[in-house]
Amino acid sequence: MARILIVEDEKILAEMYKEKLLEDGFETYLAFSCEEGINYLKDNKPDLILLDILLPKENGISFLEKIKNLPNIENIPIIAFSNYDEPKTKKQAFALGVKAYLIKTQYTPKQLVKEIKKFLK
Repeated sequence: MARILIVEDEKILAEMYKEKLLEDGFETYLAFSCEEGINYLKDNKPDLILLDILLPKENGISFLEKIKNLPNIENIPIIAFSNYDEPKTKKQAFALGVKAYLIKTQYTPKQLVKEIKKFLK
């Protein structure tokens, strides 16, 4: 069973994605801030990270910069999943290692699971 870390501050969305991922057989952990996500990664190694870019206090770019210093993280695929569609931020995210930058409004939960599965093969 693949483990997914979702870093998403909107609890309703996070729970909805978690529920869909659980239905599809994924073990899912939720983090509602960069700090929670980083703390999770210090003790756990998920198979994929689903990262919102707009987060309270620190954004997803800050998260990406901070996890570069953590051991055993480099091979975990990260999917940015946000409604923030700004070219400079997208470029930064890709430079920091995200494998995809998906816009939330363009994906149903079912379509999101399909995208996630592409990176877990």
